[in-house]
Amino acid sequence: MSEAIFRSDMTVELVKASASDADVIWAARVSTAGEQSLEEVGEDPARSAGLINYLARERHGSPFEHTSMTFFISAPIFVFREFMRHRIASYNEESGRYRELQPVFYVPAPERKLVQIGKTGAYEFVDGTKDQFDVTTQAMKESYNFVYERYQKMLEVGVAREVARAVLPVGLYSSMYVTMNARALMNFLSLRTAREGSHFPSYPQREIEMVAEKMEEHFARLMPLTYGAFEKSGRIAP
Repeated sequence: MSEAIFRSDMTVELVKASASDADVIWAARVSTAGEQSLEEVGEDPARSAGLINYLARERHGSPFEHTSMTFFISAPIFVFREFMRHRIASYNEESGRYRELQPVFYVPAPERKLVQIGKTGAYEFVDGTKDQFDVTTQAMKESYNFVYERYQKMLEVGVAREVARAVLPVGLYSSMYVTMNARALMNFLSLRTAREGSHFPSYPQREIEMVAEKMEEHFARLMPLTYGAFEKSGRIAP
């Protein structure tokens, strides 16, 4: 049996992008300039920063949809199941029906807060003790090794991959491509990051927030004016 690999990080790679602040400008200008809005294509968007701020503030969102970003993400399956609740993107994930899944599993890093205090809707997470961390990671590793060994045994006797995968846990790492536009990404970030100054506070699970933070870095670099307007508007998607 292949030796298990235990990770606590998330991987986000920007594969390709057609996304700039200028895309927002010419898309917005067509409402008043018609075919003359084509003159905005390739123009410096900085001179129209006010327009981008206006669109974000007043929640005129459709101009932000004329963009596209494709990410390759590696994360535990439980992160992807939360991710795919956002029906504003295109997804393609690796399949346990068509390939043998590798023994790469999630365990929390020492800085991951382990203890939940409070009731649903009004709670916070605090640091766990060393004993709690040790119990958690040991239990995860033992469980992962146990079920992956059973998975391998089923494959060895000829059980179909799509059947054998049923024993594997949601802590298994998977990979996927996700493509979304800037408006959809801002909606995702508003819900999956916790930031001071957000008009509507959010309380995401830390692991999906780690993915969102990496996506946000790419977004801020590709579309700095749009990203700035998103911040100024209280991180509300237009």
